[in-house]
Amino acid sequence: MNQNKKRLRRTMLFLSCQKPGLIKDPYIYKPDSIILDLEDAVSENQKDSARFSMYHALREIDYRGVERVVRINGLDTPFWKEDIRAAVAGGCDCLRIPKTECPGDVKRVEEVVEAAEYEFDLERGATLLMAAIESAKGVMNSMAICESTDRLFGIALSGGDYTKDLQTHLTGTGLELMGARQHMLIAARAAKVQCFDTVYTDLDDLDGFQKDLETIHLMGFDGKSIINPRQIPVVHKIFTPGKMEIIFAEKVVREIEDKKAKGVGVFTVDGKMIDIAFYDGAKRVLALAEASGVYKGECKND
Repeated sequence: MNQNKKRLRRTMLFLSCQKPGLIKDPYIYKPDSIILDLEDAVSENQKDSARFSMYHALREIDYRGVERVVRINGLDTPFWKEDIRAAVAGGCDCLRIPKTECPGDVKRVEEVVEAAEYEFDLERGATLLMAAIESAKGVMNSMAICESTDRLFGIALSGGDYTKDLQTHLTGTGLELMGARQHMLIAARAAKVQCFDTVYTDLDDLDGFQKDLETIHLMGFDGKSIINPRQIPVVHKIFTPGKMEIIFAEKVVREIEDKKAKGVGVFTVDGKMIDIAFYDGAKRVLALAEASGVYKGECKND
């Protein structure tokens, strides 16, 4: 398995390849991933020039550890196959497939990716995939999409197109997205892949953005697609474990390992009833904290 499938992806920042100034140094904002966009953010008569900019950015810019995702054009357009060739040749880490509705969509992309890896003499399987779910049909097929290929590391909700398909609109409350969010998240967890939430487009509504983040974090999402660098620190703050959460997770792991060796199944930590079922969750908190750079296995309660 490609070890990058499970990497930290709290923020995935969209950047239009039609504007070279946007894609030359986004690493300074420290997103976990960038999405070099060839689809919606690029006008149809600029597709070739945007693809050219994307290829040279991948080849020539040191993004300093930030994951480089390329959103290709839809499979119903004449652009997507050449998008894949250029992205794979450039050495992208991942491709984002728009408007995914069934596992067959993922398989079509995978075939072209494999051909490109062979053409450019690259490691087979090095290019990962993620699927954007943008319709009711895609939501209902989430589980099959998640299981379509080992290259797929996750799925992402695209709320704008999804709500249009539902014949409603984005309200800012999240009510119209709740069914899709829950369904997709359950499918992703069952398939052991990641799940990402849709963008929040009102850049001036920071309170609403924070409430939206708190909701999806509580639901269990791995991260969020974003459209502006100033959203990054807000997402990272909510998706990075705090000191007290880390300390408690350390205690849980330590106590479970100690009590298990002594044959004790149920006990208390800081007044809370704990058993073996809490172990994986506590280990995940510590792994997330370590990946976020706030924990090195030595947190002390001072």
